[in-house]
Amino acid sequence: MSLDDDPQDPIPTDYDIAQSTDMEPIWELVEPWGLGLDDLQYFGEYTAKVKHHAIDRLRENAENKEENLVLVTGMTPTPKGEGKTVTTVGLGQTLNHLGEDAMIAIREPSLGPVFGVKGGAAGGGRSQVLPMEDINLHFTGDLHALTAAHNLIAAMLDARLSQGNDLDINVNDVAWKRALDMNDRALRETVVGLGGESGGTPREDGFKLTAASELMAVLCLASDLEDLKERISRIIVAYGEDGETITVDDIEATGPVTMLLRDAIKPNVVQTIEGTPAFVHGGPFANIAHGTNSLIADKAAFGMGDYLVTEAGFGSDLGAEKFMNIVCRLGDMTPNAVVLVSSVRALQYHGLDQWPVDFDEIDESGVDAVEAGFENLDKHVSNLQKFGVPVVVALNRFPDDTEEEVQAVLDHCEEDLGVRVAESEVFEKGSEGGEDLGNHVIDAVEESDEDEFEYLYDEEAPIKEKIETVATEIYGADGVKFTGGALDDIDRMQDLGFDDVPVCMSKTFHSFSDDASKKGAPEGWELEISEVYPSAGAGFIVALTADALTMPGLPQRPAAADMDIDEDGNISGLF
Repeated sequence: MSLDDDPQDPIPTDYDIAQSTDMEPIWELVEPWGLGLDDLQYFGEYTAKVKHHAIDRLRENAENKEENLVLVTGMTPTPKGEGKTVTTVGLGQTLNHLGEDAMIAIREPSLGPVFGVKGGAAGGGRSQVLPMEDINLHFTGDLHALTAAHNLIAAMLDARLSQGNDLDINVNDVAWKRALDMNDRALRETVVGLGGESGGTPREDGFKLTAASELMAVLCLASDLEDLKERISRIIVAYGEDGETITVDDIEATGPVTMLLRDAIKPNVVQTIEGTPAFVHGGPFANIAHGTNSLIADKAAFGMGDYLVTEAGFGSDLGAEKFMNIVCRLGDMTPNAVVLVSSVRALQYHGLDQWPVDFDEIDESGVDAVEAGFENLDKHVSNLQKFGVPVVVALNRFPDDTEEEVQAVLDHCEEDLGVRVAESEVFEKGSEGGEDLGNHVIDAVEESDEDEFEYLYDEEAPIKEKIETVATEIYGADGVKFTGGALDDIDRMQDLGFDDVPVCMSKTFHSFSDDASKKGAPEGWELEISEVYPSAGAGFIVALTADALTMPGLPQRPAAADMDIDEDGNISGLF
């Protein structure tokens, strides 16, 4: 089935395209890339996990190879997304098509966004990872394992509270919420322990989305099972009456929690439509955590190919900033090029001076709105250049884009910004639609100088300074306003010894600012920080803005309402 079929024929869905693709058994696909039959733990014919001994061998291989790391990020997206995963998958396929050896590493979809707004989240068209429906629905059970492990910590903590409280836990200073991999706004704030003496200790509680949990961040930053266990042990779950930290190790949960994640830490390997191996592993949100797939997958990928194409969630102000300042720092990696995904639709979204935006009006807004939206694109480009990494703009082409609109973007990037830019048609044409983009990326990598890469801030800088640096240099704020108990939180972080770790900013992804209604590149505003807390296992502290949510809710009409399955098991509406 082709996207170029007769216009009168029904347009094939991602599911149609996926089902018409002949996949290769996973053990045959990865054999030329250095993985044998005994290196894999199988989940059917087309999905496998890579065993620990094989990962160790791949890491050794990587030490003797050139590592070219390409990060795919984006301008501030519309709620529909602008195609970062499509671009990541398509670029990986294209690099192989151009004669390079490229691997792909992306995150696992969370059921929250899948059933909430966006639907499936593993690429699309001719640039998707397969088996698409499995990846979006349960996959190898990693997110379920994380949910169970997270809630085991919560249960063991409440057991200590209700069974004598020998650790002298302050019931009003419990930091560990429960987790669920489904959007459910009714669970943001809850009360537990009701039902009398047998119900435990009554206290305020709540739920986080599993992808927004510290345990997810820990899994994705751990180097191996031993490191995972050590990171889990130091997670802070509560504070005592004297202010001392209560950790997972203190409640004797380290061993059983790590046991539940024994298989989840093994990266999953699948394939793209064109047969490029792809790691799909982990799924931390970029508006809450660091927003990239697991380091263990990245390190394995470096031992298999010469290029690794990976992505960071949401716009570059969130995902890419955290990738540079947190992931590269903790993972000892240096990016060789950054691909910034843009679209005519996103530019028009930022060019229309209204909120909420009517997507019908976007479609009719034309070149004027595109040009008005350049300020958002320009800010993302200038931000990324501050890290000393070459930037390539990928204009993800949509069917309704006019030639005039597309040319306006290409001309602006080349003539006004002086950056490499390419129209990308990998959704419709696969690797053949990404040749210009792929060649630009290869040129950028070859011209890059790893010595020019630099972090935005010194991790030894004071906490307030690190927060203010990101706010002013990346978001464009005039300054930072610390509200509520945020300043007291910072004092506590310093007392606990967390003043020399990176800062993970938790902010809306709809805007550079902390106000989702402000489009473009807002000026004349202050970032509001309401809370600062440790993510001790992950190795960073989190600065929470006033509007950030760790448990999203479903929209008025969830994407799930348009999904179905027939008696033969065929799925519709997922992608």
